[in-house]
Amino acid sequence: MRSSRTCVVLAAAALGAVSVSAPVALADDGEGFTIKDLRITESSGLAASRAHPGVYWTHNDQDGPYVYAVDGRSGETVARITMRGVGKPRDMEAISVGPDGAVYVGDIGDNRGGTWSHVWIYRFPEPKVLKDRTVDASQYVVKYADGARDAEALMVHPTTGRVYIGSKDQGGGGLYEGPARLSTEGTNVFRKVADVPWVTDGAFSPDGRELVLRSYLGAESFAWKDGGRGLGEGRSLNIGYRGQSESVTFALDGKSLLFGAEGVRSAVTRLAVQGAPGSGGAGASGGSSGSTSPGPSGGPDSAAGGRGPAGNGVTALVVIGAAVLLWAGLRGRRKRGA
Repeated sequence: MRSSRTCVVLAAAALGAVSVSAPVALADDGEGFTIKDLRITESSGLAASRAHPGVYWTHNDQDGPYVYAVDGRSGETVARITMRGVGKPRDMEAISVGPDGAVYVGDIGDNRGGTWSHVWIYRFPEPKVLKDRTVDASQYVVKYADGARDAEALMVHPTTGRVYIGSKDQGGGGLYEGPARLSTEGTNVFRKVADVPWVTDGAFSPDGRELVLRSYLGAESFAWKDGGRGLGEGRSLNIGYRGQSESVTFALDGKSLLFGAEGVRSAVTRLAVQGAPGSGGAGASGGSSGSTSPGPSGGPDSAAGGRGPAGNGVTALVVIGAAVLLWAGLRGRRKRGA
């Protein structure tokens, strides 16, 4: 979702990005991919398939009830799923795969600035065979206990199956917990359990011990405790600024994180988690998913980082400049009537 307010907040977030806590080590392993399907113009979510290793689910935000399965090696679409029985989506912003073998799609964006009376979550089982098809999907009505808000992140915990939503606003965001089980009857009320930074997407590690939250300028890793109530301080992931940053997911084996962006033929960058075991998280080192990272890898994608949505030093200056240019350009277009 793009707006003038987004660019203003982007610049503000950049100005507050410099911090001093130690970053988590990631390194570009060169095995990312480009989404080649020209129908995918605004990839707003990304989720690793459980049923089909190496395949990633994504979607546009407003082109209809469609979800795409993309091969993580070639970048080619291997299936387009049409969800039947969900009505017309308003602003699909996130996708996640649960331990029940189902795909969850968050129609949770709010272009009206957090004023929708409710939003929706859609759910359908992962198809056993990937091909273009129409599937029956469940639709869940969602409201927030503390009032309507804008959101772009939806995460399903890989062991409990509980659904969480990350909201965003100019002052930051909130992590909201859904009921133990979603119901198609009545309203599913999500309640705030923690404050989080400005969030555009999020993902749990496959073992459920880490939660990674992404923003326009970077990402943070949090140790998962007490259903998010013990979230505590995040550790900056040294990913740098990567365009219209909209999505993140762990690879199925937990050894890497993939970061996506909007745009035609958009790139998905794969960053290896340094020292991660097969099921560990972004902060893993040795055998403990919750341990502190050994530090930067020293590769081309390494950068100092800290609390907040971006890294330290030069990286912060770069994103500040990019944010200001974006904002200034948008203002100029608005003055010209574009």
